[in-house]
Amino acid sequence: MTGEVLARRVALKVDCDTFQGTKAGLPNLLRLFDRFGIRATFFFTLGPDRSGRAIARVFTRKGFLRKMLRSRALSMYGPRTMLYGTLLPAPMIGRRLSALIRSVGDAGHEVGVHGWDHVRWHDRLGRLTDEEIADDYGMAHRVFEQIFGRRARASAAPGWHATAASLVVQDRYGLLYASNTRGGAPFFPEAAGRRYLTLEVPTTLPTWDETFRSAEFADDAALIAYYRQAVHGTEVHSIHTEVEATALLALFERQLEAWRADGVGFVALEEIARETLATPGRIPARAIVRTTLPGRAGEVTASRPA
Repeated sequence: MTGEVLARRVALKVDCDTFQGTKAGLPNLLRLFDRFGIRATFFFTLGPDRSGRAIARVFTRKGFLRKMLRSRALSMYGPRTMLYGTLLPAPMIGRRLSALIRSVGDAGHEVGVHGWDHVRWHDRLGRLTDEEIADDYGMAHRVFEQIFGRRARASAAPGWHATAASLVVQDRYGLLYASNTRGGAPFFPEAAGRRYLTLEVPTTLPTWDETFRSAEFADDAALIAYYRQAVHGTEVHSIHTEVEATALLALFERQLEAWRADGVGFVALEEIARETLATPGRIPARAIVRTTLPGRAGEVTASRPA
């Protein structure tokens, strides 16, 4: 990057949630981003892949089954992923894929912590004790440091799920920023009567698992057309190795080509964070809240407009 701030630009936030998605998706994305000259931001789940336990969401989250059927989740995630942590042992992602994960940083991309046990954090954060949250978060950061030989400078919560208790733990790590929420410009989060120290850089665009094959976007052309017009300034777009990097890789390549044809530039999230922190007096503080989004089952963490 030359340091020029582009009028329309996208930060690609790559969430690596599962063992199979990380294993199959990372090589595809590294090749694709190299061809386009894109530097992206990757967040890694580094503990056990217990994705099979997510089936319980059928009974606990309204709309989860409908979303799974619409997005063709079985074909995206594969049968082994759907059984990990139940009928199949949960593979340790960071330990078994350390060399592949390290190669992302070696290729020049930004890397950070997504979590330890993705399903546990996503589904049970509100019921975990302060000690359990600290242990979970700490284990992910320790494995990250073992893989990369340095401490992480950024993290992104599984399922966009953050609480006052998790923000307390997060602040202990002296991060440049976090990306735990949905919607809006960067801000400092507030919860439980406290303002937290870590800058929050939210995801701003809907994810493909929320839009793919929905009623509004019944075909690929409509989906790409929507994302072309959705970039108005600086946007953060979360993608998943299980979706855009594998099952929908060819379609994602078309999306990148369309953005490039429109003159959209690409940045890493850390560039947005550093630009924001350069004028700290202009950064707002906003309360975090739980909310629902079209196409997503269950709630995510967002912020209340000032």
